Amino acid sequence: MQYSQILMIEDDPAVAQGLCEGLEREGYTVIWKSTGKAGVEYAREHNPHLIILDIRLPDGSGFDFCREMRMMKLRQPILMLTARREEVDKVLGLEMGADDYVTKPFSLKEVRSRVRALLRRAYGELAMENSDMVYAADLVIDRTGGQVWRGNDLINLTPTEFRLLTMMAQHAGQALSRRQILDAVWGHTADIESERTVNVHIRRLREKIETDPSRPELIMTVPGIGYRFSG
Repeated sequence: MQYSQILMIEDDPAVAQGLCEGLEREGYTVIWKSTGKAGVEYAREHNPHLIILDIRLPDGSGFDFCREMRMMKLRQPILMLTARREEVDKVLGLEMGADDYVTKPFSLKEVRSRVRALLRRAYGELAMENSDMVYAADLVIDRTGGQVWRGNDLINLTPTEFRLLTMMAQHAGQALSRRQILDAVWGHTADIESERTVNVHIRRLREKIETDPSRPELIMTVPGIGYRFSG
């Protein structure tokens, strides 16, 4: 497995041990850190392929550590572990830059599935696509390099944001339902909560690619359907 190093930031030894053993049986190398500070330092120095991040840590909030890593330009997928089912936790995690979340108590099978999906979408599928560029409005999307440019300026996107933008740009002018976007980008079965996930990522993407996110010109809302890329 080419993209196989996972950093786990979790303070509960029982949870960490269970996840480590289960993921290592799948062929992953798992590095465990019990504090957010130690996890961020490891991520900065070693650039793991995926990060599993608990919300509640002894030295701070996982939300803050997630935001800190994104501000450091770390672009690998982040899977957050939430202790509650409250929607505010999930939305806040996505706002801070997380790509997905799992609610405790969770099954090892669910975590493995989410990890495989995030790694495949961040690395495997992008690596297998053709090397040509996608030109959308004034953006240049380098599918092989996983980068987006506006002129000489590199736009820093997370893997999920990149996947979302690429998918929408390849269907420019087409009204896409949230279900279609979920299937293409996340592979989730659509429900109310997962459709809100699309809304959060669209909002974050607009903040990065729109001149005025409050008046979007690239990603348009299609009432009653979903979104349309107009580039």
